[in-house]
Amino acid sequence: MPKFIIERDIPEIGSADQAALSAAAGQSNSVLSAMQSEQKDIQWEHSYVAGDKTYCVYNCATEDLIHEHAERSGFPASNIIEVKNQIDPSTADA
Repeated sequence: MPKFIIERDIPEIGSADQAALSAAAGQSNSVLSAMQSEQKDIQWEHSYVAGDKTYCVYNCATEDLIHEHAERSGFPASNIIEVKNQIDPSTADA
């Protein structure tokens, strides 16, 4: 399944407390659950919070599903990039 990195511009997310981050994750999970119950193939792996942005890693069948999730959840998908490969320090040994 394709993997995507989603850049989301969310003002003040970098200074959000744990309760606000928990609420945001809950909102996203609720939308994902609804979409999955509609047989839409989309999964959230994790996100990084940096400054006024989040960088989310999703596995999903199409980029259109990310746009749908963004619309339904209220979290913008400012930039969506499909991951083509993954490397780490051990890649140098291959």
